[in-house]
Amino acid sequence: MKGWNQGLQGARYARNMTKPLSVVFAGGGTAGHVNPLLSMASELKKLDLSVKVCVIGTSAGLESRLVPEAGFELETIQKVPFPRRPDSAALKFPARWLSEKRRVREILTQHGADIVVGVGGYAAAPAYSAAHYLKLPLIIHEQNARAGMANKLGSRWADFVGTVYDDTGLRGGRGTIIQRVGLPLREPVSRAAGRLERDRMGTKLEAKRQLGLDVHKPVILITGGSLGAVSLNTAVSDSAESLLACAQVIHLTGKGKLAAVAHSVSIHAGRQHLAGLSFSMPWPGSDGGGTASSGDYHAAEYWERMDIAFCAADLVICRSGAGTVAELSALGVPAVYVPLPVGNGEQRLNAQPVADAGGGYIVNDADLDPEWIKSHIPGLITDRDRLAGMSRASWDYGVRNAATVMAQHILEVSRR
Repeated sequence: MKGWNQGLQGARYARNMTKPLSVVFAGGGTAGHVNPLLSMASELKKLDLSVKVCVIGTSAGLESRLVPEAGFELETIQKVPFPRRPDSAALKFPARWLSEKRRVREILTQHGADIVVGVGGYAAAPAYSAAHYLKLPLIIHEQNARAGMANKLGSRWADFVGTVYDDTGLRGGRGTIIQRVGLPLREPVSRAAGRLERDRMGTKLEAKRQLGLDVHKPVILITGGSLGAVSLNTAVSDSAESLLACAQVIHLTGKGKLAAVAHSVSIHAGRQHLAGLSFSMPWPGSDGGGTASSGDYHAAEYWERMDIAFCAADLVICRSGAGTVAELSALGVPAVYVPLPVGNGEQRLNAQPVADAGGGYIVNDADLDPEWIKSHIPGLITDRDRLAGMSRASWDYGVRNAATVMAQHILEVSRR
């Protein structure tokens, strides 16, 4: 192919306009990487059905399951973490890096790639390097307030970098455009945002009915992610009596943590308050059926339809991963963010802008205990004016069209 020969000779890759556009996405590992990738890929197909999409990931990441389930082709490479200390892995890194770069170049050639789109993660860095070598256009999306190593590398060669936050530490190369576009939302969350924009009160009431909740009582949602958060679980469940005096609770405990929460609620409020969580009436995309139990403390390890739970919630207590903050602000849901107390402080940075805008509060993990919950949450959940103001601030900060904006940039850059 003429375009590939030009690329290998150092000229800019010339797209063959007679064939469908071939877009290769790269990255993954966590849901925070994979979900935005799939949202962009799906939106791209909506804008141009002829576009061919392939994803480069690893067999160890969530992409190994989620990408095929979404109907996209997955090509896998080996994980090659950047060395962080001088050890045996660092000695092996150069050879492994070159091997996976060659593998990525083979994938790009095989698929006749016209553009590479990366989201960070283990598979992204070799793809960025290969795209640069082949002179392919490159677009990157950065989900976090503090950019990861792969995206820092790739941004030097990128044509366009879309971010969720204004200052991520990415600098870019000559000609690189860096712009805050928000987080490409999961399809159910995007649909929920549209419903809330058209009829906020009606959508929230419908979501509460859908979950078998009392539409006249406020709802507090607690979630620490799929694995849960012991500190959140303990502080809230030990405060069950105070919370149930003024609200209903949906508590998503995380895998393996339901029994401990149920035991704590039984001790502090009484077992009669415990209930499950299930669908009770149709909702777009749900299968309906079932009813919630009669208690007001609805506990489950995990809930697939977080769009419904978010719509039903009047207040959320949660960690502040980038995806959680972006989805809650896109839906205009007030939140108490409790950043994970490990790592590089990224979760606090994720929540800070929406908290500064008035859409939420940040509480240190060390400060979140039953006494804090009892002294702050009942007063907040019963203050409708305060919650309404937080909701408006959260909505105003949130972005709801990121998937479309990113897909449009992909088409625009690939057609240059």
